[in-house]
Amino acid sequence: MSFLAIDVGNTRLKWAQYASPQPGAALLAHGAVFLETIDDLAEQDWKQLGPPSSMLGSIVAGEGVKRRVEEQLEIWDIAPRWVVSSPHAAGVTNGYDHPNRLGTDRWVALIGAWHRVLATGKPRPALVVMVGTAVTVDALDETGKFLGGLIIPGFGLMLRALEMGTAGLKAPTGDVRDFPTNTSDALMSGGAHSIAGAVERMHRRLLKKTGQEPVLLMSGGAAVKLAPITDLPFETVDTLIFEGLLALQSHRLAL
Repeated sequence: MSFLAIDVGNTRLKWAQYASPQPGAALLAHGAVFLETIDDLAEQDWKQLGPPSSMLGSIVAGEGVKRRVEEQLEIWDIAPRWVVSSPHAAGVTNGYDHPNRLGTDRWVALIGAWHRVLATGKPRPALVVMVGTAVTVDALDETGKFLGGLIIPGFGLMLRALEMGTAGLKAPTGDVRDFPTNTSDALMSGGAHSIAGAVERMHRRLLKKTGQEPVLLMSGGAAVKLAPITDLPFETVDTLIFEGLLALQSHRLAL
């Protein structure tokens, strides 16, 4: 009864195999590859895996990439299933103007965040921050309703935009400093503090709206760059999308 969870972003495909399709299931294996190398999954990363009984995935990379992933899944006798954002799922209400237009990675992460909050025993609002190619800052209230969120450029996009739009700013990657004294550090610090500022503003607004201190959950490959500079208490959860996929699959089986 093992379950394969797949998260296909704009840069990488991340996967995890669990012992069963339910929250808290034991993690059997996991990995990540760049999209350029997904055509080798069946012969490399997935070759030694036991055949999963089911799979569920989130994808934002487009139909072409999805077809390539599905070709790799043909090594097993399972039907590929992909999340479609909906008005309501697994206890979370989608407050987007057009619910199906919410990115599935954001939708699944919100579901994972809500179930993580519920596991603490007391419903609370949550701010879900995913730091990748783009950065999303999404707000859940204490009832599990997605109120809305921000999309801003990630570190790489910010730096490339500055390099393209200005002269003389093609500097090596620097460090995040309180008071940068060279161009490399100034570029990296500017991006990091811009993102941190957006997170802190959304946190204040969610606190004001709900009257409760929100849980702050951060995920994504570049979260490590943001974590040291925010003044807010937070938890880094690398498996947030996988947790959402587990909750969705478990809810589907329970219907």
